Amino acid sequence: MTWLRKPWVGPLAFVVVAFVAFSLPPYLTGDRLQARVQSDWGPHYPLLVVHVVCASIAILTCVVQIWPWFRGRFPTWHRRIGRVYVFAGVLPAGLSGLVIGYMTPFGPVAMISTLVLSVLWLTFTWLAWRAARQRQFRDHRKWMIRSFALTVSIITNRIWGVIAFLVFADRVPESELPHTIAGISTWAGWTIPLLLSQWWLERKPKRRAAVEQREAVSV
Repeated sequence: MTWLRKPWVGPLAFVVVAFVAFSLPPYLTGDRLQARVQSDWGPHYPLLVVHVVCASIAILTCVVQIWPWFRGRFPTWHRRIGRVYVFAGVLPAGLSGLVIGYMTPFGPVAMISTLVLSVLWLTFTWLAWRAARQRQFRDHRKWMIRSFALTVSIITNRIWGVIAFLVFADRVPESELPHTIAGISTWAGWTIPLLLSQWWLERKPKRRAAVEQREAVSV
């Protein structure tokens, strides 16, 4: 019954695992030509591998971390996996993302988006970790939801990339198309999930709204 009360857990886990299974293998071969992002800058490929591998760790562990049943049933493992998420996932992925974002071959619009995303990802995750260390679990949950939204934004990034291609393929010169698609997908990929997460945090469920209404009437 717990699983049925959280029906989003299963589909989310399936999407994440499928995405990692598709995206990660080309970066485990050591073959630069198999990378889906090519750059003439020498250190780009090894940093890209670090980023992809660590981001995969982050997205897989994050799904476990936000699973309410797992958090309640295995609090010790929740803390341990949380450390993996922070120190083996977000921290190296975010720092490498700053560098490869600055050296992106997709132009200044995508560069600025990737830099802002990396900074916010690192910041939100650090604030979530600090709140947990201080046992401020309500704040920890809020910052973790924001961190999660940025972690999974790579998936929505790909969705917006397909949409942008379908819309602009015949409207933009071929030489400008990669920069146009990258600019749209990189910004929409993380801003929309982050806005949705903020709406989720600020919403008022019916139960809480009813309690507030009764309190207002009693006053």
